[in-house]
Amino acid sequence: MASSLVSSVSAIAECVFATLFPSDCRLCGAPLVKISRLPVRDECVVQTRPIAGCVCSVCGERLASPFAAAGERCGLCRRAAPPFAKAVAYGSYDGGLRELIHLLKYEQVRPAAGLLGRMLAEAISNLVMGVDEISVVPVPLHRRKLRQRGFNQAELVAGAAFKRIGGERFVLKPGILERRRETQSQIGLTRHQRREHMRGAFAVVKPGAVRGRDILIVDDVFTTGTTVSECARVLRRSGASKVYVATVARTLKAEARLVELPREKEMQAIAAAG
Repeated sequence: MASSLVSSVSAIAECVFATLFPSDCRLCGAPLVKISRLPVRDECVVQTRPIAGCVCSVCGERLASPFAAAGERCGLCRRAAPPFAKAVAYGSYDGGLRELIHLLKYEQVRPAAGLLGRMLAEAISNLVMGVDEISVVPVPLHRRKLRQRGFNQAELVAGAAFKRIGGERFVLKPGILERRRETQSQIGLTRHQRREHMRGAFAVVKPGAVRGRDILIVDDVFTTGTTVSECARVLRRSGASKVYVATVARTLKAEARLVELPREKEMQAIAAAG
């Protein structure tokens, strides 16, 4: 009886909300009918799923080969190991997840940080680190960008994630790194040009908090990996033991697809594999 009354009151409240404060979902445009601080339908949230399939065991990039197995590294990580030990991300930087991140970063919809923090917490659970304590360093914004935006989205999302994870293993330390030089878009630059573009952009301002410690860098998006790699590089130079990376999303190569081979070619491929 009580539960039926609560459900009825809730339904009435939602109808009144939809009538007095009509609004649309910021992801799909459909009308919102539930009271929520985040203007996104539950159905759209459910569609933001974790990365599926085999990814590089170091950088988290999708492995191009349809025959790839867990634990393999991508070609780039085989040729030159990045300055971090392992990078993980919750989902692909497209569709609804991309829009959620943009809601937080560019439209100041701060309640999105809670949902993105839940996703980040899930990504971090896939990191294997046999240490008692790890210092968490959000990628810092340049002070001018911080004044413009009013907050560092990486720090907000990290705070929401570790409230969810709980415990004392992860210690949020946003003041360790400083962004000393503002950088512009890296679209169209080669890998070498991106590295040079980021060179000197970050500095460790508290070396004593880094030396001999394991560090987890947190950011909203891993695109080319140049930003987090530069952060990892300066942290390692300051004496960090190991550096890990966790982001809410990352850009991925197109999904690998199995190619149907004629029967005789399929048998040849199996024989060649051993």
